Amino acid sequence: MMLKSLMAAAAVALTLGTAGLAAAQQNLEKTDIKIAVGGKPLLYYLPLTLAERLGYFKDAGLNVQINDFGGGAKSLQALIGGSADVVTGAYDHTIQMQAKSQPIVAVAQLGRYPGIVLASVNKAGTIKSVNDLKGKKVGVTAPGSSTNFMLNHVLTSMGLKPEDASVIGVGGGPSAIAAIKRGEIDAIVNLDPVISQAQADGDITVLLDTRTEKGTMDVYGGPYPAAVLYMKPDFIKENPKTTQALTDVFVRTMLWLNKASTDDVLKVLPEEYFLGNKSLYAQAFEHSKPTYSPDGRFTQAGADAALKVLKAFDPAVASTNIDLSKTYTNQYVEDSLKRLQQ
Repeated sequence: MMLKSLMAAAAVALTLGTAGLAAAQQNLEKTDIKIAVGGKPLLYYLPLTLAERLGYFKDAGLNVQINDFGGGAKSLQALIGGSADVVTGAYDHTIQMQAKSQPIVAVAQLGRYPGIVLASVNKAGTIKSVNDLKGKKVGVTAPGSSTNFMLNHVLTSMGLKPEDASVIGVGGGPSAIAAIKRGEIDAIVNLDPVISQAQADGDITVLLDTRTEKGTMDVYGGPYPAAVLYMKPDFIKENPKTTQALTDVFVRTMLWLNKASTDDVLKVLPEEYFLGNKSLYAQAFEHSKPTYSPDGRFTQAGADAALKVLKAFDPAVASTNIDLSKTYTNQYVEDSLKRLQQ
């Protein structure tokens, strides 16, 4: 039954420019690729799982090994340390690493809104609004991750400092749910499906929600790029065809996702992603669907917004003349779209 479901979902996808892809995958410099991600089952990173399960990496001539870490900061460390070739992670990291003179470049945008939610934990009962965060324990996926960045932004926008709240890494799956239910944290900054599960259980009260354009505007004051595919400039220079093939995979995935129904998506995913409740996961996906990029392109407005936010709480970014043109490129996405939309 699962095989039939996967075949049906893949059949929908085969209409998306496969002939153009075949022409692009000749003579790849590198075919064995290690991808790092911080919380693969999170809807934030759904395009990665879809690309894998739909067979798009294989179609592009790539043999990928996906290593899942406890949060985005850890997947970034894997890239810098050399144990990963590329990362699906937060765009914010491209700015932060330029400030540390360790440049990385994003080549495809997966998320156009962060999809991150800040909520109070009802069992703790200590937070009624964001003004109550000072001195409280706040769970994030991992310190230094995009969820931590949103918390830092919220705190600094209220005139507080990032260290005014105690940050606790709780992951992005069952461990986060457990921390909520045990009352180990006063608030949580996390993503779906964790947030939808905790809401359905009556365990949290949502305070800020960036799963929509309006919510993103309310929190950040403008568009804000989320998950991207990024890598070191040296990788791009040494492997331009492989970089293009990887971009093809994700652009193809975003085009598929843009047209896919909820049922199409559910048929592709592994059962363990549903946390025991498939209908709730379906609701979580529908909440998050507006967050995904329709085509993989970056916008200058989004990059500007990210820089403004990071400058407010990251001293290294604030003291560095950041060249945003070196944090992302649309070159590979545009090439993909020319072939995939033929």
